Amino acid sequence: MLCSLFSIFDNYQQKENLWPRTLVYRCDTTTVPTPIRHINIRRIRDKAKPLNLIPFSFITTTNYLICTIHTPMKMHRIWLLLIFHCIFRTCDGGPFWMFKNAPTPIESTNVPSSFYDNSDRLIYFESDTNQGNSIKESRTGPTPRERTLPLFLVRFLSIFELNRVVRELETSSMSSVSCFVCKWGIGILRYLLAAGATENDIASKVETFCIDLHIESERVCKGVVETFKHEILHVLAKTNFTLIEICAVIVGESCGESTPDLNWTVSFTPVPKPPVVNVPLPKPGAPVLRVLHLSDTHFDMYYKEGADAECGEPLCCRMGDKIMNGSRAAGKWGDYRKCDTPLRTIESMFEHIAKNFKLDYILWTGDLPPHDIWNQSRTDQIYVLKQTTKLFMKYFPNVPIFPALGNHEGAPVNSFPPPFVKGNDSIAWLYDELIDAWGNWLPNYTTPTIRKGAFYSVLVSPGFRIISLNLNYCNNRNWWLLLNTTDPAEELQWLIYELQYAEFKKEKVHIIGHIPPGMEDCIKIWSANYYKIINRFESTIASQFFGHTHMDEFEIFYDEVDVTRPTNLAYVGPSVTPYVGLNPAFRIYTIDGLYTNSSYAVLDHENYMMDLESANKNGTASWFKLYSAKDSYRMNSMQPTDWDKLVKQMVADDTIFQRYYKYYHRASSAFPTCDQKCKHQLLCAVISGKSHDPSQCYHLRKLLYKT
Repeated sequence: MLCSLFSIFDNYQQKENLWPRTLVYRCDTTTVPTPIRHINIRRIRDKAKPLNLIPFSFITTTNYLICTIHTPMKMHRIWLLLIFHCIFRTCDGGPFWMFKNAPTPIESTNVPSSFYDNSDRLIYFESDTNQGNSIKESRTGPTPRERTLPLFLVRFLSIFELNRVVRELETSSMSSVSCFVCKWGIGILRYLLAAGATENDIASKVETFCIDLHIESERVCKGVVETFKHEILHVLAKTNFTLIEICAVIVGESCGESTPDLNWTVSFTPVPKPPVVNVPLPKPGAPVLRVLHLSDTHFDMYYKEGADAECGEPLCCRMGDKIMNGSRAAGKWGDYRKCDTPLRTIESMFEHIAKNFKLDYILWTGDLPPHDIWNQSRTDQIYVLKQTTKLFMKYFPNVPIFPALGNHEGAPVNSFPPPFVKGNDSIAWLYDELIDAWGNWLPNYTTPTIRKGAFYSVLVSPGFRIISLNLNYCNNRNWWLLLNTTDPAEELQWLIYELQYAEFKKEKVHIIGHIPPGMEDCIKIWSANYYKIINRFESTIASQFFGHTHMDEFEIFYDEVDVTRPTNLAYVGPSVTPYVGLNPAFRIYTIDGLYTNSSYAVLDHENYMMDLESANKNGTASWFKLYSAKDSYRMNSMQPTDWDKLVKQMVADDTIFQRYYKYYHRASSAFPTCDQKCKHQLLCAVISGKSHDPSQCYHLRKLLYKT
């Protein structure tokens, strides 16, 4: 295979000569030491002047490639790229150690000619300009900022497709590109930490890297680095995980093999699983509950009608963006491009719901703040929490509300330290505010678990319980989990005890949360344990409700022994925000009601939306019913077996699938069409209630792909 190792060495602040140095790269070899077949170091750039030849030597051991660089010249900064053919399976993206006590430099006059004749050991320098001048000297015309990365490095790093990695992070669809960049980037950061670089020094390098490669705008790069630098570098300095383990957590096991540190199992009670019985349909005229599900409001207090909707940043349509005319101007009620929800749209929706629906309670599954993740503080997040709470209190003063915590409520985003993290890094600043805000609807006995981990259990009525989980403890972008992934805050163990108690009491349970446990944002081992819990208590858990994806979708859970038997269902509600390319929406469930031996099963759900394009054109918001699940899909009931049958129908009949896809994005004119590959991906996600585990797709492959 072809391996590439990239390193940056900076010696500006030191008077000592940077060279010689010995670099030790940790490589995963097959079984025995293997010779390098070819080495070619493409370019090296010294800031002061070009170099022609630098002696270079290497040796290999079972698990390490040891490189020694010699030079008779004193250099201050170089960028070094090694490209070589070998039979290593993997190589880390940066050196784990760089020793100062390398062998004495080889003087150029004493280097044997045979050394230079060996092309495998020569390092060639190529100038970035025809004249060999520096980047700064060769630039023409005024520029607001001097490039601090050399042009060859910018060109080289472009092959990493870093903008693609950014898109994959946004869409939770990781590829080998994200895996490679993870290993390379984390390797460099860990090397710099081991070399004694300060937090600010590393932040400065990352900021330069982000700006010069045009990953984001200059202000976004600076904001992101400033926001995340402490958390990421602190965690990387403290974690015992290897580079492979870190990227296996962030990207998934496709980026690294599972290790004992990433495998753990929750303990079940010794009570055997009761026999599974079919859930009977309620009798005609039986009481029902009408339940509102709201998710991902992403209220943007700085939304500005007419602002640039194509600003080139992760969030646009805001005060501070240019005021535009024509197609680039942000709409009155929101925008299909990278823009969040204006206050007027949320209030219009709340007013419409309060006026037209009699609700028994509300499920509120998180993600309140906007997507300006480079420019958020704890104060900002608390402000949005309080303002959104006030809106609920204003429009639904007498309706019980059961909230769940989203990943955007943290500062930085996705930052939810486990309880063992104390001091200023503790998440207590947010959980204390949740106790105050959620206390408008929740009983006092929920306070201890909210304070510990932002999860709780509430007895809604005799025989019916709602359990709210904090899914940020399975979030693979929560860097704090790299300190310990084992059941953070002991949430899953607590869930088992709550479900066992409910089983003893013959209660039915609804589980709510933000991140669907079957999607790739959820760490595999957490999701696998959760899947076991759902299977064990399938007769107690009547349904599950999540948000996060912004789409209208669902996840089916199957028996772990008989993988064709559906056991449970997770409903994933649509987002209020149009981010990105969507129509704002909400959902109303009809649930088997409050009476003795009620199943508390979902009987139907109706989905309502605003046509954003029409509303912006006419200047008036109009909310209307898009569809009823039971009617549109002609389902007898809404049991897991019925949803499983629907998947089979969508495979066989593309008309039914295209109907599902229309509802998936809420009939948005801005959403792309879905081809056969897209169809297979969406249906595979539907039947995969366990993250990073396509085995359920394999079991149903003949059915899914026969068309």
